[in-house]
Amino acid sequence: MRELVERSIDSEGVPLPSGARRGRTVTVNLAESPLGWLRARGLVDARQFAAGERLRADYERASIAPSVTMRWAERVDGARYDGGHDGLDPTSAQIAAKARFDSALAAAGPGLADILWRVVCAGEGLPDAEKALQWPARAGRLVLTLALDRVAAHHAIG
Repeated sequence: MRELVERSIDSEGVPLPSGARRGRTVTVNLAESPLGWLRARGLVDARQFAAGERLRADYERASIAPSVTMRWAERVDGARYDGGHDGLDPTSAQIAAKARFDSALAAAGPGLADILWRVVCAGEGLPDAEKALQWPARAGRLVLTLALDRVAAHHAIG
Protein backbone atom coordinates (compact mmCIF):
# COMPACT_ATOMS: atom_id res chain seq x y z
CA MET A 1 0.00 0.00 0.00
CA ARG A 2 1.29 3.45 -0.88
CA GLU A 3 0.25 6.69 0.79
CA LEU A 4 2.40 9.37 -0.79
CA VAL A 5 2.54 12.87 0.70
CA GLU A 6 4.85 15.84 0.26
CA ARG A 7 6.94 16.74 3.32
CA SER A 8 9.23 19.65 3.97
CA ILE A 9 12.63 18.81 5.42
CA ASP A 10 14.14 21.68 7.35
CA SER A 11 17.07 22.22 9.59
CA GLU A 12 15.11 23.66 12.49
CA GLY A 13 17.23 25.08 15.25
CA VAL A 14 20.32 25.15 13.04
CA PRO A 15 21.80 28.58 12.26
CA LEU A 16 21.94 29.26 8.51
CA PRO A 17 24.11 31.73 6.61
CA SER A 18 22.17 34.66 5.12
CA GLY A 19 20.39 33.77 1.89
CA ALA A 20 20.47 30.00 2.53
CA ARG A 21 17.35 27.90 1.99
CA ARG A 22 15.70 26.55 5.13
CA GLY A 23 14.67 23.19 3.66
CA ARG A 24 13.48 21.14 0.74
CA THR A 25 10.45 19.05 -0.15
CA VAL A 26 10.44 15.28 -0.50
CA THR A 27 7.78 12.68 -1.24
CA VAL A 28 7.24 10.26 1.64
CA ASN A 29 5.31 7.00 1.74
CA LEU A 30 3.47 7.07 5.09
CA ALA A 31 2.90 3.32 4.89
CA GLU A 32 6.65 2.59 5.00
CA SER A 33 7.23 3.02 8.72
CA PRO A 34 5.33 1.46 11.60
CA LEU A 35 4.60 4.96 12.89
CA GLY A 36 3.22 5.96 9.48
CA TRP A 37 1.09 2.83 9.47
CA LEU A 38 -0.33 3.73 12.89
CA ARG A 39 -1.00 7.32 11.78
CA ALA A 40 -2.73 6.23 8.57
CA ARG A 41 -5.17 4.18 10.67
CA GLY A 42 -5.82 6.90 13.25
CA LEU A 43 -4.06 5.04 16.06
CA VAL A 44 -1.71 7.95 16.76
CA ASP A 45 -2.69 11.59 16.36
CA ALA A 46 -0.93 14.28 14.31
CA ARG A 47 0.97 15.63 17.34
CA GLN A 48 2.29 12.18 18.26
CA PHE A 49 3.22 11.47 14.66
CA ALA A 50 5.11 14.79 14.38
CA ALA A 51 7.02 14.00 17.58
CA GLY A 52 7.96 10.55 16.28
CA GLU A 53 9.08 11.91 12.92
CA ARG A 54 11.23 14.54 14.62
CA LEU A 55 12.83 11.88 16.80
CA ARG A 56 13.46 9.66 13.78
CA ALA A 57 14.94 12.58 11.82
CA ASP A 58 17.39 13.29 14.64
CA TYR A 59 18.22 9.58 14.85
CA GLU A 60 19.02 9.51 11.15
CA ARG A 61 20.91 12.83 11.18
CA ALA A 62 23.00 11.61 14.10
CA SER A 63 23.95 8.53 12.05
CA ILE A 64 23.44 6.31 15.09
CA ALA A 65 22.43 3.28 13.05
CA PRO A 66 25.20 1.21 11.49
CA SER A 67 26.15 2.34 8.00
CA VAL A 68 26.36 -0.30 5.28
CA THR A 69 27.28 1.88 2.33
CA MET A 70 29.17 4.98 1.34
CA ARG A 71 27.74 8.35 2.37
CA TRP A 72 26.90 10.25 -0.79
CA ALA A 73 25.69 13.46 0.86
CA GLU A 74 29.14 15.06 0.83
CA ARG A 75 31.92 14.96 -1.73
CA VAL A 76 35.64 15.03 -0.99
CA ASP A 77 35.84 18.72 -1.96
CA GLY A 78 33.16 19.59 0.63
CA ALA A 79 30.32 20.25 -1.83
CA ARG A 80 27.07 18.40 -1.32
CA TYR A 81 25.53 16.10 -3.92
CA ASP A 82 22.00 16.65 -2.65
CA GLY A 83 22.19 20.45 -2.74
CA GLY A 84 21.45 20.71 0.98
CA HIS A 85 23.11 23.26 3.20
CA ASP A 86 22.41 23.40 6.90
CA GLY A 87 25.11 25.83 7.97
CA LEU A 88 27.02 23.27 10.05
CA ASP A 89 29.85 21.02 9.10
CA PRO A 90 28.81 17.34 9.02
CA THR A 91 30.42 16.50 12.36
CA SER A 92 28.76 19.39 14.22
CA ALA A 93 25.37 18.60 12.68
CA GLN A 94 25.74 14.95 13.72
CA ILE A 95 26.69 15.90 17.30
CA ALA A 96 23.77 18.35 17.56
CA ALA A 97 21.32 15.72 16.29
CA LYS A 98 22.67 13.14 18.76
CA ALA A 99 22.20 15.61 21.64
CA ARG A 100 18.59 16.30 20.56
CA PHE A 101 17.92 12.57 20.20
CA ASP A 102 19.35 11.78 23.65
CA SER A 103 17.39 14.57 25.34
CA ALA A 104 14.14 13.44 23.70
CA LEU A 105 14.66 9.83 24.85
CA ALA A 106 15.48 11.09 28.35
CA ALA A 107 12.26 13.12 28.32
CA ALA A 108 10.30 9.99 27.39
CA GLY A 109 11.72 8.17 30.38
CA PRO A 110 13.43 4.80 30.84
CA GLY A 111 10.25 2.71 30.78
CA LEU A 112 8.98 4.34 27.60
CA ALA A 113 12.18 4.89 25.62
CA ASP A 114 12.51 1.21 24.71
CA ILE A 115 9.28 0.95 22.71
CA LEU A 116 9.83 4.42 21.28
CA TRP A 117 13.24 3.52 19.90
CA ARG A 118 12.15 0.13 18.58
CA VAL A 119 9.10 1.37 16.66
CA VAL A 120 10.11 4.89 15.61
CA CYS A 121 13.85 4.53 15.02
CA ALA A 122 14.48 0.83 14.36
CA GLY A 123 11.27 0.43 12.36
CA GLU A 124 9.98 -2.62 14.24
CA GLY A 125 6.28 -3.29 14.08
CA LEU A 126 4.36 -3.16 17.35
CA PRO A 127 3.87 -6.94 17.60
CA ASP A 128 7.61 -7.54 17.15
CA ALA A 129 8.52 -4.84 19.67
CA GLU A 130 6.04 -6.22 22.21
CA LYS A 131 7.48 -9.69 21.79
CA ALA A 132 11.08 -8.47 22.12
CA LEU A 133 10.19 -6.56 25.29
CA GLN A 134 8.15 -9.53 26.60
CA TRP A 135 5.01 -7.41 26.90
CA PRO A 136 1.45 -8.66 26.46
CA ALA A 137 -0.13 -8.25 23.03
CA ARG A 138 -1.58 -4.81 22.32
CA ALA A 139 0.16 -3.18 25.29
CA GLY A 140 2.74 -1.54 23.04
CA ARG A 141 0.42 0.98 21.40
CA LEU A 142 -0.66 2.48 24.72
CA VAL A 143 2.93 2.77 25.94
CA LEU A 144 4.08 4.13 22.57
CA THR A 145 1.43 6.86 22.58
CA LEU A 146 2.45 7.87 26.12
CA ALA A 147 6.10 8.06 25.00
CA LEU A 148 5.18 10.09 21.91
CA ASP A 149 3.15 12.48 24.08
CA ARG A 150 6.17 13.07 26.29
CA VAL A 151 8.45 13.66 23.31
CA ALA A 152 5.88 16.06 21.81
CA ALA A 153 5.77 17.98 25.10
CA HIS A 154 9.58 17.99 25.22
CA HIS A 155 9.75 19.52 21.73
CA ALA A 156 6.74 21.80 22.43
CA ILE A 157 4.82 20.33 19.49
CA GLY A 158 1.42 21.66 19.73
